[in-house]
Amino acid sequence: MGKSKSIGSSSRKLMHASSSDVQLNICGLPFSLNRELLAARSSKLDALLRENPEDDLSHLLGDIPADSETFEIVARFCHGFDINLSSENVIKVLCLAHYLGMSEIHSTNNLTKKACFYFQNDVLPSWNKSIKALRSAENILQQAADLALIDACAESIIAKVMHDPSLLGEPMRNVTTTDDDSENDENAYKPNVRRRLFVLDWKSEDLTLLPIPLYEPIIRAMVQRKVPLEYVASSLFEYLNKWVFSDTKGGEDDPLTCEKNSQRVIIEAVERLLPQERGLIPISLLSQMLQSAIILDAHTECKTGLEIRIGKQLDQATVKDLLIPAQGYAKEERYDTESVKRILKNFYSNYASTDKSGLVVVAELVDNFLAEVSSDIDLKLNTFLSLAELSQAATGGTNRNSDGMYRAIDIYLDKHRYLTDWEREEVCRVLDSSKMSPEACEHAAQNEKLPIRVMVQILFSVQLKLKDTVSKKIQGSPDNRLLKLEEDERGTSSNEEEIMKAEIEKMGSKVVKLEKECDTMRREIQRGGSQHKNQKGKTSIWKEMKRKLGCMTSLHEPNCHVKKKKVHPPK
Repeated sequence: MGKSKSIGSSSRKLMHASSSDVQLNICGLPFSLNRELLAARSSKLDALLRENPEDDLSHLLGDIPADSETFEIVARFCHGFDINLSSENVIKVLCLAHYLGMSEIHSTNNLTKKACFYFQNDVLPSWNKSIKALRSAENILQQAADLALIDACAESIIAKVMHDPSLLGEPMRNVTTTDDDSENDENAYKPNVRRRLFVLDWKSEDLTLLPIPLYEPIIRAMVQRKVPLEYVASSLFEYLNKWVFSDTKGGEDDPLTCEKNSQRVIIEAVERLLPQERGLIPISLLSQMLQSAIILDAHTECKTGLEIRIGKQLDQATVKDLLIPAQGYAKEERYDTESVKRILKNFYSNYASTDKSGLVVVAELVDNFLAEVSSDIDLKLNTFLSLAELSQAATGGTNRNSDGMYRAIDIYLDKHRYLTDWEREEVCRVLDSSKMSPEACEHAAQNEKLPIRVMVQILFSVQLKLKDTVSKKIQGSPDNRLLKLEEDERGTSSNEEEIMKAEIEKMGSKVVKLEKECDTMRREIQRGGSQHKNQKGKTSIWKEMKRKLGCMTSLHEPNCHVKKKKVHPPK
């Protein structure tokens, strides 16, 4: 750096022939150049040299829009040497040539004309070179935009994409995944990037290498010109994966420095570009974007936009997609349940189908989500109830199973042992015992964490189901008698009809008796009799009730008629 920049032996000969040399300092690097040759090629340098006759002009050109490498190309051109233009330097050379006034007005053999010819005939026709040229302009973006060089490259790129959208990447494969499908999860939603134009070894430059100030307007223009949105979505995914989601951010020469602020700017810009159509962006990616937006403290509009998009296709989500970690020291709960509430409300407010199957799917998703987050000791009772009530209200009148809600309640009661009796009653308020499976009822029959009222309610539910079964059998008995008569005519014994009738009457009597006893128990519990207030009394009542029901004895009783299936996972 202590020596002046040399232009070569031929340059030195030219400099000896000139009247004097001039010293310039460009971006910290000194140059010793021929005064007359500079003046002949540049109108700006000609004027500066006339106004400043001294040899050392290092204090000038402080606002020059170029680096030392670009200025060396200009110096070589001024001294008559060959220059090597490329897609990486041509925009910089054009900006510097314009700044120095190296145009047709000042000299017929000028650098602007030479660089423009190369730019138009060698760079713009090529997808790769256009992208490389844009990348090189990041540090002189305003100057390049003023000269319409950015627009020229962008128009070239957009025209090629409109002709061949696969240049943006193949559309994402909409692979259905589950929480346990880890093998598929690794390859899900990855676009099949395949960009080749007739040449087998041709390697395409990726549009996602552009900095966001260049990438965003180009993608926006593509959307306006009706480039298929599935290809746009693929490019957006790749951009996020490269600059926000990936742990590897590239080397020192990459155009973006992905610090937190840069990532926040990127995710806000991409959210603005996201298509609104349902299903184009996989919900797992939207969830990942939302989590990143929360971590990066993105603008509220960005987070709201992502929540709305997730809500539109919530019936495609898994529990994992809703496990959004809460951020900040003030957050007591482990997961951002407020965000999940907003997503649920968006789903219900936008659900227009007459088919309620989507509502049932989301309700079961909420049940499983509650079961997952219930182990959080800091999960508030009001939060649990509000989420449960949202799913319950939307599926009223359907026959959806309540086992998932029972499982969530059981986990919540187990992890929150400090709850008062009233609070435990409140937790169980969202449970519809009439829609529990026999296996869940059997588990609940021995679940001492449940309030007595809930246990009795479950017993009533089992009793009603048994009564309904008996009634149906009684109503069907005339058909059975006809069948028996036909069998008698064929010589079959008629004693079986009497035996069946006696069994049905016996079952009916048992149901009536149980109904009376359960009603008596319910009145005693409501009166709050002291004989049932202690745990010993409670257990005794429960055992007596199971004994009278017959099928609710214990998990180890061989005569129990309920399938022994454990529905609650081991703690």
